[in-house]
Amino acid sequence: MKKTITLWMLTPFLLLAVQNPAFSADPGAKDSSGEWDETIRYAGQPAELSLVQVSERTIEVQLSPIGSDGQPVELPSSEVLIDFPRNPIATWRTLYETEFHEVGNLRVEVQPDPLRVVVRNSDGDLVQSMTWDEETGAIAFNTDAPVFGLGHGGPQFDRRGNVLPMRDGWGAYRRPTHGSRVSAPMIIGSDGWSMFVHHPISSGNVFDLEGEGGLFIPDEEMLDVPLRFFLTAWDEPVQALSEYRLIAGETPMPPLWSLGYMQSHRTLESTEQLLQVAYNFRARNIPADAVIYLGTGFTPSGWNRGHGNFEFNEEIFDDPEDIFRQLKELNFNVVLHTYAPPRGLHGSSIEETSDEETHIRNYWLDNHESVFDMGVDGWWPDGGEPLSSESRVARYRMYWQGPLYSRPNTRPWNINRTGYSGAHRYGGWIWSGDPDSYWETLKTQIAVGLNHSVSLTPYWGSDTGGFLPSRELTGELYVRWLQFSAFTASMRSHGRAWHLRLPWGWNTANLGPAEVDAFSDAFEDGYPFPGELRNAMVEPIAREYLQLRYRLLPYSYTLTRDTYDTGMPPMRALWLHYPDDPEAVAVGDQFLWGRDIMVAPVYEQGVTEWDVYLPEGLWLDYWTNEKVEGGRTVTRQVDMGTMPLYVRAGAMIPHDPVRQYTAQEVDQPTMFHIYDGADGTYRWYRDDGSSQDYENGEYSWTLLNWNDDSRELTIEPDPASEGRSPEPVTLRFRMMEVGATAGAMQTLQWDGTRTTISFP
Repeated sequence: MKKTITLWMLTPFLLLAVQNPAFSADPGAKDSSGEWDETIRYAGQPAELSLVQVSERTIEVQLSPIGSDGQPVELPSSEVLIDFPRNPIATWRTLYETEFHEVGNLRVEVQPDPLRVVVRNSDGDLVQSMTWDEETGAIAFNTDAPVFGLGHGGPQFDRRGNVLPMRDGWGAYRRPTHGSRVSAPMIIGSDGWSMFVHHPISSGNVFDLEGEGGLFIPDEEMLDVPLRFFLTAWDEPVQALSEYRLIAGETPMPPLWSLGYMQSHRTLESTEQLLQVAYNFRARNIPADAVIYLGTGFTPSGWNRGHGNFEFNEEIFDDPEDIFRQLKELNFNVVLHTYAPPRGLHGSSIEETSDEETHIRNYWLDNHESVFDMGVDGWWPDGGEPLSSESRVARYRMYWQGPLYSRPNTRPWNINRTGYSGAHRYGGWIWSGDPDSYWETLKTQIAVGLNHSVSLTPYWGSDTGGFLPSRELTGELYVRWLQFSAFTASMRSHGRAWHLRLPWGWNTANLGPAEVDAFSDAFEDGYPFPGELRNAMVEPIAREYLQLRYRLLPYSYTLTRDTYDTGMPPMRALWLHYPDDPEAVAVGDQFLWGRDIMVAPVYEQGVTEWDVYLPEGLWLDYWTNEKVEGGRTVTRQVDMGTMPLYVRAGAMIPHDPVRQYTAQEVDQPTMFHIYDGADGTYRWYRDDGSSQDYENGEYSWTLLNWNDDSRELTIEPDPASEGRSPEPVTLRFRMMEVGATAGAMQTLQWDGTRTTISFP
C-alpha cells in the first residue's frame, strides 16, 4: 500500500537525504537470480509490516511472519494491553523504495534493505530509528542518552552498558543487593522517546544495551510469533507515561490506609503475641494501619497450615473472627500472605463462569472468599515467577475483582513479589523481593524503585531493613532504611529476626523466634552482633518519620490521584521533571516525592554530612527552612535522625495533624506550609479514601495559587475539575521561615468559594 506524498511533505526528507546517505531511498537487494528481491522478511521468512496510529505521538509497528495459508500470523490472545483505538496507516509485504507518512505529529520513514523505521517529530528532528536484522529478527535502536525502565532488578540506574535478559526470579541477578528480578518490556530514553515491546514473556527475550546502540533480541524459539512494539515521542516525560496508559490502561486509586505503615510478622508464638504487637503500636503512639501475617510454609508457625492452604493455623488463630475483631477495635487492617499460585490461572473477569479450578472466579470463591469474609482487608501473594505473563496479570485481576465481588464498593489492596505489564490496572503493588541487610542494598534499592516506577507499576516498596539479616544489620541501617521507606509507596517492615523490624525492637535484645532456614546458603555472615540489640535511639527516630509519613498524607494521597490521571508515580527520578539537566538525569540515588519534595536517603554508615544535588531554582531545607540556590550539589550536615529533605520554592505542602491510623478523626485542620521565593500553583485532591465512588465524580479538587511578589494566596474550587465542589473546611496556612517551626500563620474558615488572603 502506498500513500500519495505532496512536495511540501517530501522536502524535509529530501534535504536529509542529501545531508546523510542513510536517509536515501534504497531500491532493495538482488536475489540469487540477480532479480530485485522486494520481500519483507522476519527471521528469514516472508513477513508483513504494518504501521498504525495510536495517538498524535504514538505509533504501533508490527512485523508478522506469513503463515502457510498466506496470511500474517496473529499474536496470541493477550490481556496485557487493553482495547484502544487504532488507525491503520499502511501495510507492506514488499518494499522497494523508502516511503514517507505523516502520522499524527510524527513523520515516519519506512526504508528497505535493511528494513528500517525512522521516526521524526514535526520539526524534522530524529526521535528514533529502528532497524530489523532479517535473519535474527532483532531490532536495533538508538541509545544516545541515558535509558531507564525495563522493570526492577538487574543492573541499575542508566540501563546502558548492560545486557538485560527478560529473565525473572528470586535469584536472577544479584538478589542480595538488588532483590528479585521482575522484567517489563518498557524502556524510556531521556532524550524524548519510549518503547513498549509486546511479545510473550520469555527469558529468551533480551535487551542488549551493551554497545553503542540498543538491541531487542526476540527469543529464537518464538520467531514464529509476530513482534509488535509501540513508540512514543514525548516533549515532557509525563507524556511517555500518559501515552502508555492509552494501550495498557490506568492505575486505580488505592485505599487511603495502604499509604500508612504496615507491620509484617513472621513466625508467631501465640495469639497473645500478635495482639500484643498491635497494642504496643497504640500504647507507644507509633502510627500504623495494617498488620501482615506470613503463611506457615516459610516459617514454623504462620496464619495458615502451609503453602497454598487457606485453613487457619489453630495454634495461633484459634478463633480468627474474634482475633480480627480485636484488631479492628484497634483500627488495624489485616493482610494475609499466600504462596504457590496455580499455573495456568486465567479469566478475563470474576463475573465469568467456568468449570476449571484455575479460573480466577473459582480460585477466589473456593479458596479466598470465606477467609476474606472473616474480616481480611488485603492480600500478599508471594512467588509467581513460573507464571506466564497472562497468568500474572490474571492473578492481579483476581485479587482486585475478587474482593470487589465479595465486598462491593470497598477498594481492594494486594502486594506481589512478581508481576508483568498490565498489572497496574489492578492496583499493581510490588515489593523488591527479599534483598539482604547491607548498606549497598539500601543504596541500590533507590534506583531499583525509580526504574520500576516508570516501567512496571507506580506503586513500589522494599522490605524495610532488608529481608535476610547480616552482620551489617544495625539500628542505624534500620533507621536509614525506614527514613527512605517513608517516601516510597509501600512502607512496610519485613524480614527474618522479625522483632528487629518492630520500631521498638532494637531495644529489647530479642531477635524473635527461631525459624526454619530454608535458604541457609543464601547468606554467609548471619545475624546482627548481640551488642547491637540495645539501641534506645531507634524508636524515637522511627516514630518521628512515621509521624511525618502520616502528616504528609494529604500531599501523598493527592499524588495517587495524579497517578490515576497521568500515570506519573509518586516516587520520581529527577529526570522526570528535569530532563534537560544532564546532572539531574544522571542522579539515581535521590529522588522527588511528587513534584515538590526532594528526598536524599543516606546510605552510608556513620556519616556526618551528605551531598545532595539540587536542580536549578530556589529550594528550602525542610528541617530548617533555610533557602538554598539550586543548579549545584550542596553538602548537608546529618546525624542519625536526619535524612536531607528539600522543598521547591513556590510549593504549598498540605500537612495533617499526626494520626495513629489514617481513618482517625482529628480536631485540628489541615495546614498548608507555604515555601516562598517563587510563584506557585498546587492542586489538592480529596475523596472518601475507601470507595469506588471517585469513578463517578465523587471527589473534589481545590486550586491554590501563590503570588510571591504580592504575598497573596488565592484558594478556589479548581475550575478544571469535573468532580463535585469542595465542601467548606477550616484550613491553616503557614509561611516557612528560616530556623522557625512557626512562621506567619493564617486560619481560614473556607466556604468553598474563591478567596484571597494576604501575608505580611
